[in-house]
Amino acid sequence: MIHEELQKLEKLSVQVSKKIEVLTAENQQLNERLKMLEQQVAEKNVALDHFKNKIKISNIVDNRPVNSEDAVEMSDLINSYIQEIDQLITYLSE
Repeated sequence: MIHEELQKLEKLSVQVSKKIEVLTAENQQLNERLKMLEQQVAEKNVALDHFKNKIKISNIVDNRPVNSEDAVEMSDLINSYIQEIDQLITYLSE
């Protein structure tokens, strides 16, 4: 009787171990997929930001009115580009 109970417990423990292995593998696959999807979202956000900046620049070039927040943001962006260009010119002239 005790021997039968031990066999049942051993069988249950094997089943639990197998289930843990399956769930661990599934968890790993889901984590990898999550990382991939997060990377795709980040790339799409960067592309979206670039597209928004192109629209703002187009509006400025076409002399369309731009709201003040966008104008300040674009001014800061242009200033940072100018600083980067100045640094590159300095680097290249050395």
